[in-house]
This record gives sequence, C-alpha cells and structure tokens, in this order.
Amino acid sequence: MSGDIILYTNPYSRGRTVRWLLEEIGVPYHVEVLDYATTMKEPEYLAINPMGKVPALKHGDAIVTETAAICTYLADAFPDAQIAPAPGTPERAAYFRWLFFGAGPLEAAGVNQALGVEVKPEQERMAGYGSLARVTQALDKTLSTQPYLTGDRFTAADVYVGASLGWLMGFKIIPGTPTLAAYVGKLRQRPAAVKAAALDDALVPAKA
Repeated sequence: MSGDIILYTNPYSRGRTVRWLLEEIGVPYHVEVLDYATTMKEPEYLAINPMGKVPALKHGDAIVTETAAICTYLADAFPDAQIAPAPGTPERAAYFRWLFFGAGPLEAAGVNQALGVEVKPEQERMAGYGSLARVTQALDKTLSTQPYLTGDRFTAADVYVGASLGWLMGFKIIPGTPTLAAYVGKLRQRPAAVKAAALDDALVPAKA
C-alpha cells in the first residue's frame, strides 16, 4: 500500500514503541507530536482517534489505533522488512499469540499492579491474565529456551512485548527475572531501538 505515513505520538506514550518498529522497518514517516491536555482532545485529532489518545497511525487513507494493532498492521504492510512470520506457519501462530498476550494479559496485569488493584485467588478466573506471577512465568519460560518470542527470529512481537516489558520492569511495576532482563537488554541494543529512543528523548522538554 502506498501513501505517506504519519505517526501521532507523544514522547511520554506508547508511541515510542511504534516509532521503534518504524525504524526497524526502515520506511520514511512523519511525526505529529500531540499534547495530552490540548491537541489530543481537539476535533481535528478526535476525527483520527475518538479516544483522544496516542499513538495513532495514518498510512494513506488507512487509520490504525491501539499499539499492538499498529505494529501488526505495519509488519504486514511492509513485508519486505520480514518482521512478521509467513501466514499459516507455526511461527505465525506464536507471533499472534505473543502480540495479543502483550496487549491482553501483560497490559492488564501491569496496569492493575500499578493501580494497586489486587486480584484475589478466587477472582483469578475473572481476570483474563489470572495473576501477575502467571504472566511473568509464561514469558520467562518461553524466553529461557529461545532468543525471541517466535523462536530464533526477531519479529514485531518482540518490539511490542519487549517495549512493554522494558517499561513495566523499568518502573518496577512488575518483577523482572534474569531471563526477562537479558531479553529487554538485548532488544534495547538494536540500532533501530537506539535511534528511535534518541529521537523520542529529543522531544522531551528540558528541565529548567
């Protein structure tokens, strides 16, 4: 699909994850930096994302919101980047599994922990993630036997889950393990991750 790419973001948002993926793919894109209290709530942007949140992506006439959806879309829109496994393969199944594990159990468990929401043992059936311990154990078990979530190959699932893990562990919202720390550390050393972080860090206002 042809068309200009516009990333609507803020350096204090999950838009950092999308920028990282764009740098991995290596396609040109334009960034629109929005403010939480003002421009994200103006009619012009609400026409892009009625939730008034970032990130959002515009690619030609296509509009995508929700970070995991944006990552999935971009990986498929630019197959030459080879950042998504081929359809109908076991790797593709693992790819979708972990993308949506990141958007579901990992996100929910992390947010609840940050907000101080305690899920009692008898309530775990109601929580899609069960418990925070189960979430971290599932990731640790997989990454203790292979370098990336789908096996030996780095994919957009690693960008999404790796970025989420890095943020949650960095703020000590979820407990890290040696395996998860090594995984996040390895991902952060990728040239595209380093470049994307520097670009977003440059947008952070300097402290007086």
